Amino acid sequence: MSKRLRSSEVCADCSGPDPSWASVNRGTFICDECCSVHRSLGRHVSQVRHLKHAPWPPTLLQMVETLYNNGANSIWEHSLLDPASVMSGRRKANPQDKVHPNKAEFIRAKYQMLAFVHRLPCRDDDSVTAKDLSKQLHSSVRTGNLETCLRLLSLGAQANFFHPEKGNTPLHVASKAGQILQAELLAVYGADPGTQDSSGKTPVDYARQGGHHELAERLVEIQYELTDRLAFYLCGRKPDHKNGQHFIIPQMADSSLDLSELAKAAKKKLQSLSNHLFEELAMDVYDEVDRRETDAVWLATQNHSTLVTETTVVPFLPVNPEYSSTRNQGRQKLARFNAHEFATLVIDILSDAKRRQQGSPLSGSKDNVELILKTISNQHSVESQDNDQPDYDSVASDEDTDLEPTASKANRQKLLGKDAN
Repeated sequence: MSKRLRSSEVCADCSGPDPSWASVNRGTFICDECCSVHRSLGRHVSQVRHLKHAPWPPTLLQMVETLYNNGANSIWEHSLLDPASVMSGRRKANPQDKVHPNKAEFIRAKYQMLAFVHRLPCRDDDSVTAKDLSKQLHSSVRTGNLETCLRLLSLGAQANFFHPEKGNTPLHVASKAGQILQAELLAVYGADPGTQDSSGKTPVDYARQGGHHELAERLVEIQYELTDRLAFYLCGRKPDHKNGQHFIIPQMADSSLDLSELAKAAKKKLQSLSNHLFEELAMDVYDEVDRRETDAVWLATQNHSTLVTETTVVPFLPVNPEYSSTRNQGRQKLARFNAHEFATLVIDILSDAKRRQQGSPLSGSKDNVELILKTISNQHSVESQDNDQPDYDSVASDEDTDLEPTASKANRQKLLGKDAN
């Protein structure tokens, strides 16, 4: 961490002392017990990271600290500050409450249902309201007032909003102004550093043009966040973006199993996916990497004699209601992959991401495609209802919790839509 947490800092959800986790996209610090509930909600609701035992880009941590210190939690608990809430019996959780149901119910209401967020007056046309909010965000990011921008984002402002008159996005504005913490916040909410404005310039271009070199380098890292995280998961190293190295493709120590016909067929199936489906698969694997790494930190930092008995690991990726049931089932299926199978899938994704980004055509391919590596955020767009072949085959229902490690190479084939039989 950039600094030690002050002893006065408390959990945003129950006011317990010494919070050791952060919800990055909510700008709050949370305790172990409340974090166990956050993790069960999924990254589309809360992106959790341990304050001491997880890697932090310095400016990302500074962004969260700034939001916390400037009262970002009041955004999520706005109506609870009203004395009328006390009279009606509505209250936040306290440290003595049980995790289930007390803390869990409060946290779900606070972050999943946004039950306490200040609501704007209803309009007949919601799109107009969202556009107005996005225009306010577009203007606000040139300043250092992070909590104002978080409030606008919480109300529905779009981080990738393209201003029709200005011809650019909020990230262009923040980059031109050198507002690196605003850029971090926008990126957490899905802003794409590779977006071009009406002049064909990206936020990276404006950061470099303005002499904001740290910001420019950070924006490049954000642009490759997905593939960097996957590579680091396997080999503990990240590409040297400053010197033009944007991909690391780790090698398996024993790749004999990957020479099988089934493995070759799986890789071919992955390569044939449309860019849209490939991006979805890559994002799903990214989320699974995050789940596995967060669970490892979780288990290593808990008092196993007390807390873990009530708040266990998250066995598979939580359901994202914006995704189809088929995609959610496929995401859950990733938990069945053993270490070798999952590593093989990650390597295949890294290899094909590099091929697509560099525009290398497949043998016999009709188009020479280029993949835009999108920022991973909690603001996943609603899945398009097109006629592309789905990434996954049908698997057990969302309620199926039988996750014994019985996965075989066949599971990897099925994930990519290839029947192993």
